[in-house]
Amino acid sequence: MQTVELPCCLNSTITLAYKFIIDKDRRIKMLKQFLVVSILVFLITSCSVSHEKSKIVSSNIVLDNEQISIKEITYLSDGLNVKGYLAEPKEEKQYPCVIYCRGGNRDFGMITEAKAEKLLGHIANWGYVVIASQYRGVMGGEGFEEFGGDDVNDVINLIDILATIPNADTSRIGIYGFSRGGMMTYISLTRTEKIDAAIIRSGASDLLDGARRRPEMDRVFSELIPDYENNRESELKSRSAIYWAEKLRKTPILLLHGSLDMRVHPTQALRMADTLFSIGHPFRFVFYEGGSHSLREHIKEVNSVVKIWLDNYVRDGKKLNVE
Repeated sequence: MQTVELPCCLNSTITLAYKFIIDKDRRIKMLKQFLVVSILVFLITSCSVSHEKSKIVSSNIVLDNEQISIKEITYLSDGLNVKGYLAEPKEEKQYPCVIYCRGGNRDFGMITEAKAEKLLGHIANWGYVVIASQYRGVMGGEGFEEFGGDDVNDVINLIDILATIPNADTSRIGIYGFSRGGMMTYISLTRTEKIDAAIIRSGASDLLDGARRRPEMDRVFSELIPDYENNRESELKSRSAIYWAEKLRKTPILLLHGSLDMRVHPTQALRMADTLFSIGHPFRFVFYEGGSHSLREHIKEVNSVVKIWLDNYVRDGKKLNVE
């Protein structure tokens, strides 16, 4: 076999080309490894932030009398600093709890100190630890409100917050939603079994109906709900309990609604009551003739019914028989 010797310059060229190919492959391999490590670090960091345990990070007393104290709080929810309120009796003992879900969106309908005293303080005087969220992105809170999206976690995470409060008995928890807060309450009842009773006051159960009757709400939805323009119907249905009532935990629900409600049409409550009845869900429905959205015309009766409901099914742990 005859051996062919290549010129020295050609030998050098082949060697350089071979090294370039090898080095290129090595560089690509190293780049891939770097990308994989970077992605893993990002995912681990993201998970550790989003699953950081909920806790109160700061509080400011806004009312302190002989019976109760009310604090404006900042708490962690999905790693975000979210604003809220906490009201509780002064006497040191174990009290049942109420999570209040406010209505409105952004600054409209937010809980002020006056509202906190009038509503949260009123329930605290009945002997309850009461906690409420402004929802993420409101009053200087971090994140962005999604009108029934990830901001529902700001409600669910209040259960963990209650567990850090010495006077709170987290084996007894009720939830009270007003207007948009009714929607937040319905969604919460599909995600936790730790709620003993619910109150829906003038609550939204069909956002498609709401948008049809109040076209201006489409603008609100488009500003708050992610990818709304491309998934309008599915996003609204996912926030509307009338379409998935069978997913609700069998938590007793008190429905309160007025016949002259101009924000959430009364037929939403009527249809929701009919749906709950058809699936055998425990509920009670009180319809106030001449009642507006706030039900202020019937506020004494509303407060009486709410207190009885909480005392029976949260404080005393009674069961609503639907057989």
